[in-house]
Amino acid sequence: MKIVWFGHKARERGNGLITYSKEIPQGLRASGHELVFFYHGKEDVPDHDGVRIGSFNVFNHDIISSPNARAIITRRLQEEDVSVAHVSVSFSLLDFSLPEICHSLGIPIVATFHFPYDRRLGLWSTGTRALYRLYARPLARYDAVIVFSEEQRTLLDSYGLPADRIVVIPNGVDIKVFTPGPSDYRDEIGASLLTTYCGRVDPEKNVGTLLESWCKLDLPADHKIVVVGVGGDFERLAQRYETNEQVIFTGLITDRKRLVQILQATDIFVLPSEVEGLSLSMLEAMACGNAVIATDVGSDGEALRGAGLLLDPKQLSGQLLLALDTLIRFPNFRQELSKLARRRVEERYSLESNLQSVLALYDRVLRQMEKQPF
Repeated sequence: MKIVWFGHKARERGNGLITYSKEIPQGLRASGHELVFFYHGKEDVPDHDGVRIGSFNVFNHDIISSPNARAIITRRLQEEDVSVAHVSVSFSLLDFSLPEICHSLGIPIVATFHFPYDRRLGLWSTGTRALYRLYARPLARYDAVIVFSEEQRTLLDSYGLPADRIVVIPNGVDIKVFTPGPSDYRDEIGASLLTTYCGRVDPEKNVGTLLESWCKLDLPADHKIVVVGVGGDFERLAQRYETNEQVIFTGLITDRKRLVQILQATDIFVLPSEVEGLSLSMLEAMACGNAVIATDVGSDGEALRGAGLLLDPKQLSGQLLLALDTLIRFPNFRQELSKLARRRVEERYSLESNLQSVLALYDRVLRQMEKQPF
């Protein structure tokens, strides 16, 4: 099968969209399928048969594709014997026209809808729900739409996306790579206990609240916290804690081996976000056997419930302080959560299972096309 993938490449900031656009295509190739990868940017993407499209970039997001993008895509699709197309949404404003382009050439098209959400009332949840409402009807032009949880399915259905188009396929992680194991990272930084955050360091991620809570515990010098990632709050927080030797900022880590090394050394992983879709960073930490604390937002609560500690984002400061204190004081409880987290990922969130579900969906839309051609 030849698959056209509209996805994302790394810039100076990493996120789940980029990881998804790397892991799934690599898995599809490893399964013996051909793949043509369309992306925005100025540089070639290693390990991809890449087709680069220019774009107007706003705050590191590709909003408007170049004027000739549609012609580039159409010409390449005409040249290739394509079976199915897959879009990691949001790709750009092309999200709204790619179904028309593909259907005109007899190609079924699938979307993965990544937008974060929160069921509670508030500034962030109001904004994300507006985006769900905006995208729901245009997404109906796709032959199938992948979401990460039943709650997302219900939300999009309520805004007008037909339920029979929505398929729940959670994010998956490579449980053979992200796995518990020995690591010398704690020795490297002189830590006897390690707490880790990994993700964008932006305001909605509440990294500042995490660091404030952690410092209030007044822990021994060999208890350390590592912040992996960059973003809008990075410089401010790095400067604020630059004299605190217990707080370490690594910046963005693109070397997967190094990231695994840190996660394997981690005792407690914390994700205190205001909004999420389904965090790949959290799933990677769970796969490495971290005891996880996360806010009950997006699909994270569904993934972690019963295998970690969930916090109400509206009561974050107090609950986070208590959760950290509990896991630090009670290592046996921490170790039990570690085992439960690993087991949960093995059972529900492996990359292998994700790929099988995606390929099954491709087969389904291809059969539908044969019965009802465009």
